[in-house]
Amino acid sequence: MTETHQSADLPVAPVLVDHSPDWQARGRSFTGELLAALAPFASYVEHIGSTSIPGMAAKPVFDLQVSVADLEEAEKAFAEPLSARGFQLSRHRHDHVPAGLDDDPQEWTKRLWSRRAHPAGPDVNLHVRRLGSPNERLALLFRDWFRAHPEAVPAYARFKQVLAGAVDDTGVYADVKDPVVDLVGTVAEPWAAATGWTPHGRQG
Repeated sequence: MTETHQSADLPVAPVLVDHSPDWQARGRSFTGELLAALAPFASYVEHIGSTSIPGMAAKPVFDLQVSVADLEEAEKAFAEPLSARGFQLSRHRHDHVPAGLDDDPQEWTKRLWSRRAHPAGPDVNLHVRRLGSPNERLALLFRDWFRAHPEAVPAYARFKQVLAGAVDDTGVYADVKDPVVDLVGTVAEPWAAATGWTPHGRQG
């Protein structure tokens, strides 16, 4: 869902670290900075993925999501401010469609920028998704379900740690992990309905 699949010739092994207690505060700082830089085209900028979930082991890369009205328009508007902050546009333009859904893959399109080892700031995957799209919603639901169910965090973290130790390519790591993300989404939907959860009701 939120992983960057490697397209380079040489595979890069996934490296997970224990959760850092300062990740959420740093995530808030990054989202505020980018929301100001990408206005008015960015409707929301939010911290997502494992670094946004208390106690979750993760790769030391921040996943941030930018919600926009139009992906083509945003791609053009974001090119200069993101390049100035060390981001590069990826060729990866689609998210995995969860198993069991017959959605048109075009509904799961996005733009992805990444930053690695740059003096402007930490390593980041910046997922730009259309406001109201299913992939934008799933990223937020995944985060908020785990935040509301801390008892599930150790099991998912352990799964990721074992998987990272068994593969030597972040692309393979992401592909194997996708079906587990699908399962979390399936479990999270009844919770969302029961609690009245909405995608942008709980930002972080």
